Amino acid sequence: MLYINFPTWLKPEIIPGLPVRWYGLMYLVAFAITFYLFKHQVKERKIDVIEDDIVNFIFWTIVGLLIGARVFAALVYDTTGLYLSKPWLIFWPFMNGRFVGLQGMSYHGGVIGAIIGYVTYCKVKKFDVLLWGDMLTAAIPIGYTFGRLGNFINGELYGRVTTSPFGIVFPYAQKFSTSLEWVQDTANSIGMEISGLSAVNLPRHPSQLYEAFFEGIVLWLILWFIVRKKKPFNGFIIGSYMIGYGIFRFFIEYLREPDLGMDFPLQFGAENGPNYLLTSFLNFSTGQILCFLMIAGGLILIIVLFVRNKKQELIEKQPINRERKDMRKLRKKIK
Repeated sequence: MLYINFPTWLKPEIIPGLPVRWYGLMYLVAFAITFYLFKHQVKERKIDVIEDDIVNFIFWTIVGLLIGARVFAALVYDTTGLYLSKPWLIFWPFMNGRFVGLQGMSYHGGVIGAIIGYVTYCKVKKFDVLLWGDMLTAAIPIGYTFGRLGNFINGELYGRVTTSPFGIVFPYAQKFSTSLEWVQDTANSIGMEISGLSAVNLPRHPSQLYEAFFEGIVLWLILWFIVRKKKPFNGFIIGSYMIGYGIFRFFIEYLREPDLGMDFPLQFGAENGPNYLLTSFLNFSTGQILCFLMIAGGLILIIVLFVRNKKQELIEKQPINRERKDMRKLRKKIK
């Protein structure tokens, strides 16, 4: 078999029957790691703040992140119109009398919310927004890894159909009619037996694991051990994170199945292609458009800060230049 079956022992609930899920626990692990790495940088830089300031900074960043992630997911990615007609359900964790939690979070919405939360706190406390933002973004990616692992355990946000040996048959993925020729060809190429079946669940790219590795581990290694050590000015890590995450996510989106109803807002390739197959590299998902904006935003931020930093250096050098000119004039007079 040239594919992997999703582990049957892996369930969304930590303890069956109780409303405690691995996804929520992964979020707590992510927040704890981010807090530890941020605190480490504060000590490393010998910034004179009390621990309560660090705790409150992380707390308000998390509050902004959760609100932004939830609102963005409900208003942008939901195509049913449910939350527009009943907005109170955005933060109502019950459905039909049963606790279901807050299902659906948007990464890009979380970024916007986190920025609002941390900038507001920094402004109130008069902390350096760019410096604290750099320390935050240097710590975030490794925590983000655990969020994507939570998505994998939930069996959600899986990728497109693939014949790769890394393909995984996710239990909740869409099934396809075995009467379709492309389904038969795909099944034959990976040694999947479909005779006697009317529909089959084909392997998908484990895009959650791709994201956990590249957008989490790899990006963190780059930011923590390279960019953080050699950053030329405050804010450079923020811009680098935006560019790095945007690039990794943009290309992984080619392997990830777009959200239902949000297929390809921009189509320059084959039209009407199914979202569960990669039919063209010229069709762009909502996630890719947001990643492009994120990359552009990171580049603009770095350029603006670079220009501002150079101007500041020139201003600081001006008094020195004047002193040199005065010294030259004095020497001429003495001669």
